[in-house]
Amino acid sequence: MSSNGSIKKENIIDLHKVPGVGDKLSEKILTAVGGEEELQKIVKNLDLEKIIAIEGISQRKAIEIMNQLLGNPAQEFLKSERAIQLYEEIIQKIIAYSNTKYSENRILLLSPTKDQIAIENQIDFVMKAKKKVSKLPIIKLRGLMKNLQTPKKVKANYDPSKAILVESDEDADYLIDLGLNQYYSIINASTSSMIEEEIRGYELIFYVYTQGFLDLGEMNNLIMINKEAPEHEIVPEIILDYFNENKELFKKVGEIRKILNEKTILEDIDPILEEVNSLKKKDIDLEKLVNSVKDDLDKEIKEAIQNIDLEGKEVLDLLNNSFPPKIEEIFEKILQKGKIAIKEESGIDFDPFLKKYPLELDENEIERIKETENSKKENDLFDKKITAANYLANIKKQAEDEVQKTLEFDYEFTLGSFAYEYDLMPAKISNNFKLEGALHLELGLEKGDTIQRIDYCLSEKENIALLTGANSGGKTTLLETIGQISIMGQMGLPVCAEYAEVKLLDEIYHFSKKRSLDAGAFESFLNVFMPIVTTNSEKLVLLDELEGITELEAAVKIISSFIDMIKDSNSYGIIVTHMARELSVQSDVRIDGIEAKGLDENYNLIVDRTPKMNCLARSTPEFILKRIYENSEGKIKEVYGEILKKF
Repeated sequence: MSSNGSIKKENIIDLHKVPGVGDKLSEKILTAVGGEEELQKIVKNLDLEKIIAIEGISQRKAIEIMNQLLGNPAQEFLKSERAIQLYEEIIQKIIAYSNTKYSENRILLLSPTKDQIAIENQIDFVMKAKKKVSKLPIIKLRGLMKNLQTPKKVKANYDPSKAILVESDEDADYLIDLGLNQYYSIINASTSSMIEEEIRGYELIFYVYTQGFLDLGEMNNLIMINKEAPEHEIVPEIILDYFNENKELFKKVGEIRKILNEKTILEDIDPILEEVNSLKKKDIDLEKLVNSVKDDLDKEIKEAIQNIDLEGKEVLDLLNNSFPPKIEEIFEKILQKGKIAIKEESGIDFDPFLKKYPLELDENEIERIKETENSKKENDLFDKKITAANYLANIKKQAEDEVQKTLEFDYEFTLGSFAYEYDLMPAKISNNFKLEGALHLELGLEKGDTIQRIDYCLSEKENIALLTGANSGGKTTLLETIGQISIMGQMGLPVCAEYAEVKLLDEIYHFSKKRSLDAGAFESFLNVFMPIVTTNSEKLVLLDELEGITELEAAVKIISSFIDMIKDSNSYGIIVTHMARELSVQSDVRIDGIEAKGLDENYNLIVDRTPKMNCLARSTPEFILKRIYENSEGKIKEVYGEILKKF
């Protein structure tokens, strides 16, 4: 664990020095991420996903590469398969509290170190996070933060009804370089011989000018924009689409920031987007509206004319194709009502009717109004979009920073939740291993009287011990608990104990039970096992019932030699064994016992899981025999009695 996340430049340059990364894979990684500079950014941001995304690189390999580039020494510290498994089990328990990929990646990169300052800084960070989490609405926050990620990029949405007009090839190339041709067609006036005809079919034309010399007459659908304007003032959708796409993300982050009593500008986003989205033009079917009004007016005109009397001169006027005053007055009054009805429905003040009966539609006027109104609405909407886009562009970086800080908070929240739920406490760094009220992580969330915490210690003077006791009495669990606490202590994590002291070590070994090894397997075991005692590194060695590695006599000689070598070093060891009596003949070593007190009525062991120092614990078979003896009669009871005398 590199506490400040610093990157070793030489490791990036010599990427192939990472174990298992040769020249070919090194080149593949650098090509995939875009070079050394991009790789530096990835490592600095702990963006593990980008390494995992490279074809042929597994999650474990990506973690190994990232740890190497960060200078995290996990591989040097965890020296056996079971030690690695213990570490990975710890990591997975923490990840269970993670809500985002960002925090999961950060957790995956937590690594043991011997750097005491880094450890103390990390423990301080986690304990502050634990305290903070204890005062927060945990369930609500988890719901809001679930699957949060960085804002999504949006693809351009091409609109064929609009176009950008430019004056020269240079201007066209500039806008294409900005990617604005992905939104609208770009029309180059310098290469078009019939520019007015070419742009006539578009609903809206954005004239992006440098000099502004194009004379396009009176065009209602033309908007002039200086080429020097920001790109979002030419195509506001660049900003608006981005914020619309990420609206829910920003809304959630804003809620989280409020819960955390952090300042936020994210609450401004939703109202601004809603205002613009509600202003998007509503397509009114003007022809349908006009025809509907026409039908009503025709009926009214017919009824009104049927109720009037005409004199001879007025009839002659009709014959000469002119309306007499009475009829003219009827038309004027009814057509005025039609104009009012259309305006009330559409907001447009115009007269689309020709004075005939039945009324006829002025198609040219209707088409002119449609074009004028459409351009007016588009212009108004564009102005609103520019206002919104300018504001949102100004807060974009701050909005993204708030998202990033919230993702970073999830790392803090994850560690704090883990420490809070398991009620972890910081371990003191010393030259001893001392546990008081310790629990295996598998039991850390359990409640009830059946869960027994354990005490245990190793010191500089007594740096190795044999652990004896009943089968299923908790010897393996104790061994793993010590391993977990040692690993977590060097990861800068508080531990599952009421009080703990740990010694900072170079290496940790954990060997699980072995049974019936053949000659070849025995030799392989020795090749792995014996070099442990030949190095000067300080280590913790946990051995779980290795007597099955070979015949009893040989096993005693091998393990007793190992005991003597550990005793004379700065290392520590615990050996779970059923050969304590035999080993004590060969070596002067402390023997501790997990004592079985007896069997209950269901033949379950009654066990004190805290080992007794300098105590050779009684074995499980003794209690079983005693139970059977007490429930037997006659000759068979005598036989069991004779057997018990030998224990």
